[in-house]
Amino acid sequence: MDSKDRMIILKLLENARIPKTRIAEIIGISETAVRKRISNLERKGVILGYRAIVDFKKADMFVSLTGVDVKPENIWKVIATLKDMREVKTVMLTSGDHTIMVEVIGESLDDLLNLHDKISKFEGVERVCPSMVLEVIK
Repeated sequence: MDSKDRMIILKLLENARIPKTRIAEIIGISETAVRKRISNLERKGVILGYRAIVDFKKADMFVSLTGVDVKPENIWKVIATLKDMREVKTVMLTSGDHTIMVEVIGESLDDLLNLHDKISKFEGVERVCPSMVLEVIK
């Protein structure tokens, strides 16, 4: 991982659809080199995927950023279970107020409530703290 890889990552974070030729121009390397570097970052698991930023209100969908507090001995099992849930789009191990933070998407408020209830029943989960997203700004 060098400064060129970091610059590629920053450009992809700004716009995952940026043309490889544009990244090449900005960094001062060939498009082929950019493609190889991106492929390498994907293979190493540095780039985990690409996604759209969605205005959930306009899409008639509901989303929460949810803190999940878990007993230490159950963290990895809970993370594995969360990763396999279709409705869970992001899973992050954190050092803040909650052990795990997840982004959960549902088609209705009831869907989200049911998903939070389901998560609360996983072995080792001590507390589920959802924060409903009212509007996506950026």
